[in-house]
Amino acid sequence: MKRKAAGLLATVIVLCAMPLLFPAGTLHEPTVTAAAEKDGLPLVGSYGQLKKLLKATEYNYAIAESALSMPTAAPMSKAVADNAAAGASRDFSTTNTQVQGVDEADIVKTDGTYLYQSTNREVRIVKAYPATEMHVVSRIGYENGLFTPLEMFVDDRRLIVIGQANESVEMAPLPASKRGIPYYQNNQLVKAFVYDIADKAHPRLIRQLDVEGQYLSSRKIGGSLYLTANRYIDTYRILQENNELPGPAYRDSASGDKFLTVPYDDIRYFPENVQPSYLMVAGVNLDDPKQKMSLSAYLGAGENIYASPTSLYVAVTEQKVLPTKMKQGESIAPSFTPPPMQTDTTIYRFGMNKGEVTYAAKGSVPGRILNQFSMDEYDGYFRLATTSGNIWRTDENTSQNNVYVLDSKLDLHGKLEGVAPTERIYSVRFMGKRAYMVTFRNVDPLFVLDLSKPAAPRILGALKIPGYSDYLHPYDENHIIGFGKEAESDKDRAYYQGMKIALFDVSDVSKPKEKFKTVIGDRGTDSELLYNHKALLFSKEKELLAFPVTVFELTEEQKQSPDIRDYGHFTFQGAYVYHLDLAKGFTLTDKITHLSQEDLNKAGEGWYENSKNIKRILTIDRTLYTVSDDILKTQQLDGSKAGRTLTLTK
Repeated sequence: MKRKAAGLLATVIVLCAMPLLFPAGTLHEPTVTAAAEKDGLPLVGSYGQLKKLLKATEYNYAIAESALSMPTAAPMSKAVADNAAAGASRDFSTTNTQVQGVDEADIVKTDGTYLYQSTNREVRIVKAYPATEMHVVSRIGYENGLFTPLEMFVDDRRLIVIGQANESVEMAPLPASKRGIPYYQNNQLVKAFVYDIADKAHPRLIRQLDVEGQYLSSRKIGGSLYLTANRYIDTYRILQENNELPGPAYRDSASGDKFLTVPYDDIRYFPENVQPSYLMVAGVNLDDPKQKMSLSAYLGAGENIYASPTSLYVAVTEQKVLPTKMKQGESIAPSFTPPPMQTDTTIYRFGMNKGEVTYAAKGSVPGRILNQFSMDEYDGYFRLATTSGNIWRTDENTSQNNVYVLDSKLDLHGKLEGVAPTERIYSVRFMGKRAYMVTFRNVDPLFVLDLSKPAAPRILGALKIPGYSDYLHPYDENHIIGFGKEAESDKDRAYYQGMKIALFDVSDVSKPKEKFKTVIGDRGTDSELLYNHKALLFSKEKELLAFPVTVFELTEEQKQSPDIRDYGHFTFQGAYVYHLDLAKGFTLTDKITHLSQEDLNKAGEGWYENSKNIKRILTIDRTLYTVSDDILKTQQLDGSKAGRTLTLTK
């Protein structure tokens, strides 16, 4: 998420769309009796039981909102070249993923000869190598506007396009005894189109998967595809409708062209986190055209996804309002300070095997995670880093940071709590028996953590420097690259400045060092890389580092009267390309833009999303490619600026 607040410590209170539960015994809630359990989770079981669960959830929401308005007492993965599977000798960059062997979908992919690009209207297949023969081979269009491509997977045989659609769907008919009015709904559908790309000029649709809901995330392991989605439940209609409404819908073209619904006696629910939505978890073995899609529905919602080669983990945040303690003789007066919240993260693990997805275990730890990099599986253990409390509180509920180690059953095995009180986690990277964690409030502490003894994680060393890192990327076993923002402090408040890149030396784990750093632009400078790791191109072998960036710089007048709160003015959008080695650090070798002088003249002081904004950078052999929605541009890595420019629009 991009930061737009003037100060990092501005007090902002956000009430998320999560159930706000209360300590046992403090409220009289509607009674819900759990249905029989299946695979360790209770079943919804029936439409009547669903109504009871949603009624209880609706009650909790109402009470929680009331409580919050009451007066309270004042207070290693890689993006490096691999050999092409088709036997070609050239190498090419791949999507920067979290876990080796677990592919992640992206908007641009390459197989070493062709480049595949997803825009919001079409998917393009481009002959990219050699650059002298670069041209658009084919386009897969979705002109009706009902489907928006989001991202893709590519292998040597298939192109898999995943996107979102709005589509009016008639559900499978219910038994006459349960049927009410015909049930049509303008459904939000996650669609996956699978194309045979043996003939690049004529990609052939061979399978279509539809799962009702909003796209959450996906992974591809070999020939198996796994999808997750959140499907909103119309609680009001369910509670008011006398006749039974169908469950969530899905369709697999391998089984026919009709939409089916998940029966209520097959829907499970997360007892700690009942929400008015379904988490949909789907898997399919694309290598077996006859194998049907595996689909499970859970009353609840997923927030962050982590996947190892054999397990899928879904993280869900749970919040409880803690009782407010009153001092003797203290009167209740209106206050803008909300009551303290207890936040926990519940983890659900699913086994994955050739497209089959099965529920395996659940566990819970205090605090909330930041993103998928807060989670990791290693040597039979699941590790995660959380922040509990809030940085704006000054009482016992102030923030602190923690690392937990869970066993294969997701039971607690080891923990490290209370790290960097009053700060929160900005980035985490687990690397084998070590972990690196960045917290921030006024300065950036980089913590080096020892996880070699899972029962007793500990801090090995820490480094405090200005700024923070939003994303950490391994360079080698003794060096890690941080991407984030520089920061300057004014009294007790820190303000982020330009984009900062740092190379940390952790050879001496007790004394980590910032070996090199460089800062791009001034306040307002931003990059997709800071919230999406797939925007990074890195090759240690090529000593190459590149990413898209939008640069804001202070004017000469602003520099005469400097104010750390001032934003710069737009000066550049494109790719920054660096040479990176351990002797000289970061050497900026090129700045590549797709914007014309006319585009720059129109920009003024600010900038916005533009079809010429560079989004991805990749390599095939010694050719560097920069990709925007409108343009594909090449140049050689040997320093020659000569290259080709291909217009991608019709």
